[in-house]
Amino acid sequence: MDLGFRFHAERTPNPHSIKWVLGEAVAAPGVTADFPEPVDAGASPLAARLFAVSGVTRVFFTANFVTVTKREDVEWTDVAQPLVDALKAFAASGEDALGPVFEAPEPLPEGDVVDRIRQILEEEVRPAVAMDGGDVVFAGYRDGVVEVQLQGSCVGCPSSTATLRFGIEARLREAIPEVVQVVSV
Repeated sequence: MDLGFRFHAERTPNPHSIKWVLGEAVAAPGVTADFPEPVDAGASPLAARLFAVSGVTRVFFTANFVTVTKREDVEWTDVAQPLVDALKAFAASGEDALGPVFEAPEPLPEGDVVDRIRQILEEEVRPAVAMDGGDVVFAGYRDGVVEVQLQGSCVGCPSSTATLRFGIEARLREAIPEVVQVVSV
């Protein structure tokens, strides 16, 4: 894959995460990968290269962007160029972003309420959250409680609680009377 070095950085609501918007897809449409800790190239050559940059604590990517989270005591000015270099090296390598030992999460059971929750998350919530370099993944539903997993810039973001309560929970409760609460797991 050749990105032609066409990518740019965008700030996110999380001051410790930067979203790198890429000129070409690094993953198949609909595929997301969240790495909350370093991995080797067998799981993800892309994540392994980014974790090699000192101060990187989390890597998240989807089809056309990569979100990198750094330690609080590290300045962006210290890691920006090494991250650019790592992204360029990955693009030049021709490697796939996901390695042979990457394991995608198992699909969760379906049902009427679950289908409606998933539809709202897929069509409304996830695209909005992706604009800020994050993702919200459906993790389960039981007894009126929707469980979601925050990924990318959403993890540790000061705005994530407000997004969860006043955005996601409010929208789901409005559309689906069975939903009483949304929690992050």
